[in-house]
Amino acid sequence: MKYPAFFDQAPTITLKDPLSDFLGSCEDGLLEYGYIDAVKLAGHSCPTVAGAYLMTVKAVKSLYGGETPVRGEIAVAFPDAFDEGVTGVMASVAQLITGAAGEGGFKGIGPNFNRQNLMRFGVSGNAEMIFVRMDTSQRINATFNAPIVPMEPGVRERLGMILQGQADADDERLFKEGWQERVRKILVDHVDDPALIALTQ
Repeated sequence: MKYPAFFDQAPTITLKDPLSDFLGSCEDGLLEYGYIDAVKLAGHSCPTVAGAYLMTVKAVKSLYGGETPVRGEIAVAFPDAFDEGVTGVMASVAQLITGAAGEGGFKGIGPNFNRQNLMRFGVSGNAEMIFVRMDTSQRINATFNAPIVPMEPGVRERLGMILQGQADADDERLFKEGWQERVRKILVDHVDDPALIALTQ
């Protein structure tokens, strides 16, 4: 599988999943996630997927400080409805990393490992995503300011040409390169820019 090299430059996160440990899925239940995992889940790479990935990774790391985050013990909430805008896409990325799920989530084994109803929508708040550490009730609000990294020159025009069936092979190549260049800037060049990803408690 070939993909842009910068995917591997994005930050990764390692979590301990007690369910994974219990069932012997991974040694000590340790799971590592990278941006390529979010891309495979969504089926594409775009600013929304990148922003949701960074918000989740940064918020979860902030919740746990120097500790290893615990997958399945983090709740996630969204001010918008599940089917509003790109909320569903962001929720999928958050669920991948945190394990938090809605009504259809894993119900647990006995009293343990429940992930059902750890993700909620239509919750009041100004952040795009809200993360809560279940054992301490610590809360992190995360916001993604996508306009900080504008679209590359010519991308919008080439997109229009492609949609109208007027693009040639060079137009399509340049569109793809320009589209992913913006994603690269989000994940690599601006990864530590507090104006891009804002976290508040």
